[in-house]
Amino acid sequence: MSGSAPAGERCTWCGAAVGAGEGLRASAPAGGGRAVFCRLEHVVPWAIRGAAWEAGGDGDAGGVTECAWCAEPLRSDRVLLVAVRGEHRVPDGFCDVAHLLAWAKAGGRYRR
Repeated sequence: MSGSAPAGERCTWCGAAVGAGEGLRASAPAGGGRAVFCRLEHVVPWAIRGAAWEAGGDGDAGGVTECAWCAEPLRSDRVLLVAVRGEHRVPDGFCDVAHLLAWAKAGGRYRR
């Protein structure tokens, strides 16, 4: 993706620059982990390879209370994913990385 990226904002999977108004930010608030992705497709291999988190998860659920994959209520050990589109933030929550992986493999918000 194009655009300047703040220091440290690189895709966790491929290393491409991810600007402040683009990409996806994942966090595991209970463990304090975070990951940045330039595209949804990069969530899949990252999760399959073991979801290596970086330090610094913020845990802002943005009002999300249920898993985007199974619709169960989110617990404290949830995984959050925020799609960033300019000034807009679109949050989704997941029970765990396995549910984030299944959701991403199915196309994310565009799954059928």
